[in-house]
Amino acid sequence: MIIVSNKEIIDQILKLRNISVLRSGVQVLDNISIEVNKGDFVGLVGPNGGGKTSLLLTILGELKPLKGDVMVYGHEPACRHNSGMVGWVPQAASNFSGNIRISVRELINLGTLSKNNFLRRMDDNSRDKVDQAIKMVGLIEMENVDISRLSGGQLQRALIGKALASESNFLLLDEPLVGVDRSSKNSLLKLLDDLCHHHGKTIIMVSHDLSAVTQSTHRIIYLEKSIQFDGPSKELPDLNDLAKIRGITDPHSTHIPTHTTKLKRGDV
Repeated sequence: MIIVSNKEIIDQILKLRNISVLRSGVQVLDNISIEVNKGDFVGLVGPNGGGKTSLLLTILGELKPLKGDVMVYGHEPACRHNSGMVGWVPQAASNFSGNIRISVRELINLGTLSKNNFLRRMDDNSRDKVDQAIKMVGLIEMENVDISRLSGGQLQRALIGKALASESNFLLLDEPLVGVDRSSKNSLLKLLDDLCHHHGKTIIMVSHDLSAVTQSTHRIIYLEKSIQFDGPSKELPDLNDLAKIRGITDPHSTHIPTHTTKLKRGDV
C-alpha cells in the first residue's frame, strides 16, 4: 500500500500517468507521464501538431484520454473538487475580436463569474478580487480603457488577470507570446515569473519561442506526440541535438558537390 502525505497532496498540482489521447481518430498523445508541483513554471514546446494544445485540453478535462490517468489537485479534471482552481488563457492576443467593446476591468471581472453566480451583482468580495488581479498584472492605469485599444502584451496581461480574478492557482497559457513585441514580451515573462515566485502560482506555458522559454521557465517539456525531453530549461539540447532526438537527419550530410570553381589566372 502506498501512503501519500498531506504535504505531497498539496504540493502536487498535476499528475499524468501513461496517458494516450485521440482526436478525430488520430493519436495525438502517446504514453505521456508528467508531474507538476506547486510553484513550477513549465515551458511546453514542440512542433505544430505535436500535441501541446491537446495536452492542455486534456488537463482541463475537455479531452478524455484513451488510456491512462489524469489527476489535478488529486482529483479528475473539471470536477467539483478543483472547480475554479485552474485558469485557462487560450491563444487570444492575435485572435481576440476587435468588435468587442469592454473595458479591462470588465474583462477581468468576468473571471469572478461562474455558472452558479453569473446573474449576481458585484459585491465587495468580487470587487476586491478584481482590484487585486488588476494590480498583479500591472494594469491599474489601464483599467477603464477599452480592450480594443490595448497592445498585444497588455491584452495578454488582462486575460491573465481574468484567470487570476477567479482565484486560480494553476494557470495554463497557450501561446501567450504571440503578437507581443519584444519589450512587452520581457515584461510579460517577468510577470509570470513573479506569479510563481511571489504568489505561489503554478504555470504551464505553450510557446514556439524557444529562446524566451529557455530564459524564463524552470523546466521545459519538448512534446512531439510523446515526450522527447523533460528537464531543467538550461539543459534543453541545442537544435542539432533536438533534430537527432526527433529522428531528423541532415539532408546535406551525404551530399557530394557536383560543381567546381574555376580558377582565375594567377591563382596557381
